[in-house]
Amino acid sequence: MDFLTQLFDFIVHLDAHLQSIITQYGTLSYLILFAVLFAETGLVVTPFLPGDSLLFAAGTLAAVGALKLPILLAVSYAAVILGDTVNYAIGKYIGPRAFSGNSRFLKQSHLQKTQDFFEKHGGKAIILARFVPIVRTFAPFVAGVGTMNYSRFLAFNVIGGFAWVTAFTLLGYFFGNIPIVRDNLVLVIPAIILLSLLPIGIEFIRGRSHPETAEQGTSV
Repeated sequence: MDFLTQLFDFIVHLDAHLQSIITQYGTLSYLILFAVLFAETGLVVTPFLPGDSLLFAAGTLAAVGALKLPILLAVSYAAVILGDTVNYAIGKYIGPRAFSGNSRFLKQSHLQKTQDFFEKHGGKAIILARFVPIVRTFAPFVAGVGTMNYSRFLAFNVIGGFAWVTAFTLLGYFFGNIPIVRDNLVLVIPAIILLSLLPIGIEFIRGRSHPETAEQGTSV
């Protein structure tokens, strides 16, 4: 039991162990990064895995030469885009079955509401969800459950994946090794996430104040 607890703690805090992983495994570290990012975005049961902090830490290590930035970006792009695609496929495959019963919480009406929501806000939701921990794990699944058109989903999946990976990796690359940032990562990462939530907050406030305008503006 202790071993499983330690293993879980190691995985959840993989960003803090990234330097030792690179030292021990060398180029295989890219495969480990791929697996973690893929699982965090592609499997509904693993929203607890590090995403933002892992990309930031990887960018920081790329700045000092421990990782090659072009390879890091390419591997990360592939992991998160493929992850969301698999998550969407899982939602599309099991979603309608899960919502076909008489469960109080899994009703067909809920599925229809989900579908209607993504028809109106799907593109923007998929992109913004990338910057919100836990939410980004469930967004593609819900998009699949709601039978959002795959080609449309894929376009926003790629845009969101590129934006998220680029933002956090380059933030780590350019700022992660500044002493005040490096010594206060426990505060820096949440601050970055809060900043990334601003567009969602603005959209929510705009929708509450001007519902008709917001509806027109979000039908991307």
